[in-house]
Amino acid sequence: MELFRPVGKSEYDLIEQSGFTKFPTRLPEQPIFYPVLNERYAVEIASKWNAKDGDTGYVLRFNVSDEYIAGFDVQTVGNHYHQEF
Repeated sequence: MELFRPVGKSEYDLIEQSGFTKFPTRLPEQPIFYPVLNERYAVEIASKWNAKDGDTGYVLRFNVSDEYIAGFDVQTVGNHYHQEF
């Protein structure tokens, strides 16, 4: 399954340092890793949350196995397209 993850510049830099092979450990103020199901929602988060105070927001696209992601529930957290795991 293809998923999306909005990130800010500092998190993007850490992901880049890993060769784009892993996401960094979550920060204390952001303890939950929540991939989103569509690019539209990810862009919205990146532009409204990650790109504040002059920072840059990025949207990363990645794949996880269908078998693995089947263990998680899809949550709709606002508008009909605001879906995340």
